[in-house]
Amino acid sequence: MREIVGRQRELTEIFALVEAPGRALVVVGEPGMGKSTLLAAAAERAAEAGWQVLRADGSEREADLAFAALHQLLRPALSGAHRLPARQRSALLGAFGMEDETVAPDRLLIGMAVLTLLSDRERPLLVVVDDAQWIDRGSLDALAFAARRLDGVPIALLAAARGRAAPPGLDNGVPTVTLGPLGPDEANRLLDLQPVPPSGRTRLDVLDIAAGNPLALVELARTAGGPCGSALPLTARLEAIFAADVADLPATTRHLLLLASAADGDLADVLAAGPAGADLTDWLPAERAGLVHLDGEQVRFRHPLVRSGIYQAASFAERRTVHLALAEALRDQPDRRAWHLAAASAGPDEAVAAALEATAGRARQRGGYAAAARALERAARLSPEPADRARRHALGADAATFTGQLGWVQELAAQVPADTSDPAVLALAAHSTGWALSQTTRHRAALAVLLPAAASGGQNAAVALVNAALTAYHMGEEPARREVLRAASRMPLPADNPWRIWIVAATDPFGQREDLLASLAKARTDNPLELGALGAAAWTLDETAQAVDLLEAAIDGRRAAGALGGSGSTFVCLGRAYADQGRWAEAETAAAAAAAIAAEGQVELVAAGVLALEASLLAVRGDTAAARDRAAAALAAIDPCQSRAIAGRARHAAGLAATADGDHELAYEQFRTLFTGDGDPDHFHGAWYAVADLAAAAARTGRRDHACEILDRLTGSVTGGLSTRLILLTERARALLVEVDDAEPHFRRAATDPAGTRWPFERAQAELEYAQWLRRRRRGTDARPLLLAALETFRRLGARGWTALAHAELRASGVSLVAAEPDALADLTPQQQQIIRLAARGLTNKEIAEQLFLSPRTVATHLYRSFPKLGITARAQLRDILP
Repeated sequence: MREIVGRQRELTEIFALVEAPGRALVVVGEPGMGKSTLLAAAAERAAEAGWQVLRADGSEREADLAFAALHQLLRPALSGAHRLPARQRSALLGAFGMEDETVAPDRLLIGMAVLTLLSDRERPLLVVVDDAQWIDRGSLDALAFAARRLDGVPIALLAAARGRAAPPGLDNGVPTVTLGPLGPDEANRLLDLQPVPPSGRTRLDVLDIAAGNPLALVELARTAGGPCGSALPLTARLEAIFAADVADLPATTRHLLLLASAADGDLADVLAAGPAGADLTDWLPAERAGLVHLDGEQVRFRHPLVRSGIYQAASFAERRTVHLALAEALRDQPDRRAWHLAAASAGPDEAVAAALEATAGRARQRGGYAAAARALERAARLSPEPADRARRHALGADAATFTGQLGWVQELAAQVPADTSDPAVLALAAHSTGWALSQTTRHRAALAVLLPAAASGGQNAAVALVNAALTAYHMGEEPARREVLRAASRMPLPADNPWRIWIVAATDPFGQREDLLASLAKARTDNPLELGALGAAAWTLDETAQAVDLLEAAIDGRRAAGALGGSGSTFVCLGRAYADQGRWAEAETAAAAAAAIAAEGQVELVAAGVLALEASLLAVRGDTAAARDRAAAALAAIDPCQSRAIAGRARHAAGLAATADGDHELAYEQFRTLFTGDGDPDHFHGAWYAVADLAAAAARTGRRDHACEILDRLTGSVTGGLSTRLILLTERARALLVEVDDAEPHFRRAATDPAGTRWPFERAQAELEYAQWLRRRRRGTDARPLLLAALETFRRLGARGWTALAHAELRASGVSLVAAEPDALADLTPQQQQIIRLAARGLTNKEIAEQLFLSPRTVATHLYRSFPKLGITARAQLRDILP
């Protein structure tokens, strides 16, 4: 291995990855910082240790071809695809066009197939991915899926990408190493290691221009005898240097190199499009010059900037010639051919634009929404007629909404009005703009676009009003929700239409509750977007179990369609529903998925919603410091006066954290902020869920009268019906606030109504408070069953602060607890808990892997690690230690 200067810390971390598989690492840095060199060193170390190495190199030209990089990576391993489960094999081969392409690929099945295929080998495996910033989105999603599930699997994944951040997917939960410039001493040392080290003024010029960039130091040292000024930017200077290496090569070799740079190194394509009589011997001069080497079916450039330099140094006429030749050679591959024709276009060309639009349609059908949006964007630029340009920009914006990239959506949609007055095209663009705004905290701006779009009619009018309802719900302002309701009354939608159900549920969940429940029972759809709307409506109406089923189905459908990018709000809603059911580990998983989507697309509303959800989960688990931090971060991410829904959730979480700490004064202050000075709810829906916690804090701080006024004002303002959940919460609040002698009927309803078990944490709180009331009335015998039930629930959920309270009450009531047995799962991670519970139900490792989107080997590893913590040695014993 050649010496690598100035990267010892990074090498140590990378080599540790090779020595201990089961992890992933991303190396980032500006071009020329040595990322490829470090990856090559890791591959060499792995090969010396007997590992297998699979490699994929990102390609700028193939960034729009769905699953191109994944095919490159897995091609040596596809001989083992026959051992995959049938659905996984079909999904993977379908993504590669090796089976029926007419069905949109299931992204989850593809990810699982990749993980299973990589895991199915006898020796450890290093997956090396260079230039990940150019990996097509489908491939990147599959690799990111695998990277997050390597624990316990003898696989290491090492990726490199240009820039300062990992590419989307690999930027969530995967450690990152950032390469910066070399220091002066290291730069000089690297120059001294060159075959002809520069000296004198030339050396100073090289150091000045290179600015610590290792590749620039090496390349500038090679050409130090030539002019060396600093007028051009570094990357342009480097590309010019790389192009200079080509000047002395034979004409045929130069032409082949330009073809390879345009074809992204596919040797078969280059040979098919190359000059007559050219063969492999024509590559020898380029290989001897160190520019490329032939690797199987690929032409691998020494560095991506070599390819860029060759391509950029060519004239447009030369580039056009090679792209046309490649297009001719790729007549049986219409998608790749269309992109080469586009690259060869000197100006507007309707035929090429139409070909790109057709490519976009095929990409969208396969779930490649990002590729579709890029193709439509390029097609719009090539469109001679303004009307076609506008239509393609509008279609591109619509496709981009499924990627979750808000800025891209707005940029494409903004191009439309200047080129058309067609109401349908303008409405489509307005819908996309409105959707993007609805995912931000610019609520008034969103309504200003969405409400006119809804009023204009057309096929997207109802969806525009759906997004307007989401915005109005987050705002929580009376005028906004009334305006959306009026718009809904003017829109001729059937009562059981999923869009209408959500619109009304989001803006009037109490006044039309019974009608909404009836409509919800009748609604039928397989559309993932409509399922998401129904699930959100069910959650708003406290039909929690139904909400979970619908939201899970919505997310599964969006996964299958490759449209998870715009589903951040659905994941947050699902996380809330899981949390309401006491499924806190699954709520954390949903929050993590939403956070990844928010970070990738800079979706600020989802990001803030995730922070508030995480704050709630941390608070009830007793991690109060982290809960307060998350709640503060959520409030900092929004304007609390504008985004009342998220603000209320964050403040409720902060109040729960204070309650867990026993700071009831602070808890009351936090809960009180969910209501105005007059006692009205700050948010027409969300504030209801804090009323019982407010009453509990008020009872402990001598503020019963104030809290009672709020409760009376709240319940007196309702027109329509409350959910069973809210009735039980108000009964619990009433029990805590009324005169002592009048409390028991309210306590009994709150703590014993069978329906209350659907919300276990809230039920256990009511049981604990009723038991406390009974014990103080010297009715310890009546209190103990309630305390034991509450304790069991708190322990099962992992609510540490409330578990301690229940223990204390039991001791005070005369129950001797020498050593309360800990929850059998308390020491396991959330994922291990899920695996253990499924295994206890009798599922096999393969069946568990299918449900949790892991490899069977990962499941086996988690079981192996969990058994000692549970004090068991066999799978059959799980049923003895779990309910």
